[in-house]
Amino acid sequence: MKPSVKPHNPNFSSGPCSKRPGYDVNNLDISTLGRSHRAAIGKDALGRACSKTAELLGLPEGYRVGIVPASDTGAVEMALWSLLGARGLDILAWESFGSGWITDVTKQLKLQDVRRFEADYGELPDLAQVDFSRDVVFTWNGTTSGVRVPDGDWIADDREGLTICDATSAVFAMDMPWHKLDVVTYSWQKVLGGEGAHGMLILSPRAVERLESYTPPWPLPKIFRLTKGGKLIEGVFKGATINTPSMLCVADYLDALDWVESIGGVSQTIARCDANLEVIREFVASRDWISFLAKDDTTLSSTSVCLVLDIEEDKVKAMVKILESEAVAFDIGAYRDAPVGLRIWCGATVESTDLVALMPWLDWAYEQVNS
Repeated sequence: MKPSVKPHNPNFSSGPCSKRPGYDVNNLDISTLGRSHRAAIGKDALGRACSKTAELLGLPEGYRVGIVPASDTGAVEMALWSLLGARGLDILAWESFGSGWITDVTKQLKLQDVRRFEADYGELPDLAQVDFSRDVVFTWNGTTSGVRVPDGDWIADDREGLTICDATSAVFAMDMPWHKLDVVTYSWQKVLGGEGAHGMLILSPRAVERLESYTPPWPLPKIFRLTKGGKLIEGVFKGATINTPSMLCVADYLDALDWVESIGGVSQTIARCDANLEVIREFVASRDWISFLAKDDTTLSSTSVCLVLDIEEDKVKAMVKILESEAVAFDIGAYRDAPVGLRIWCGATVESTDLVALMPWLDWAYEQVNS
């Protein structure tokens, strides 16, 4: 029978993601609007966004947090263009964004000493092959594949190269071993449900040392430049952004950070993601027509949950349309480059009760396309 209960919030998009529970744009502190971001009021708000991020994430002493242009993509590109070339590179990819970084380093930066470790959607490459005397680039969580690294145990503590981690759908959702990560990037619109266009760049002291001791052989666009006269531009990590940010988006991000603090910090946002994944795990375990794209349970993402079905592509797409027309699930089709299926965002801003309400609708929609 057609379910009678619908999710209160049907927004399960993997980016931009659902706003936090109780979100109301009217509650944002908009005192910075209409003011220069370089005025004291603007720099204070931007500085708080950086310092509060570091505090909530529990970053080690000496780690810096900066707001940079162009979302997570811009932050990753800034890291690649500014830091690579000093050593050989090992780069890992098991979904579309990791594959994009391979294209950048081989075809744009044209690095010669590159070892590529790739795997199909649903799997991880062999992490044991990575050589940490070299720089290493990888995603923590494959947003388009639903596959994450299981932990940080495979990363050497005595590494000689830098670890550069695209963690946009992992930060605030998964336990990150910060002392093993030299560069981490993410964007506001993922786990915190913030707005787009701004990226976050986290640098370890080792990454700063590289920036101050190494000059890449290629020209750097202005929005990528993190040093001046051989020294780090510290202002970038204290609220003096490289270009003009949206102060409305900054106010929205600060609201999200306040929410994280109010529910008990990052341990609670991680717990919310884990609980959300458990809802879908129980559903999948009791049905033979649906399964996780991830082949290994230890690599199963708790944010971007990717599912494959035992029906033809046109029927999967029909299911997605039915669920949207019923206003029970928006934007849950698989990423365009991924295997056909469903992708349900289970990040911290999603309520488990909404996922519980959604599951019977998956049953119903599946029956509709097979009737």
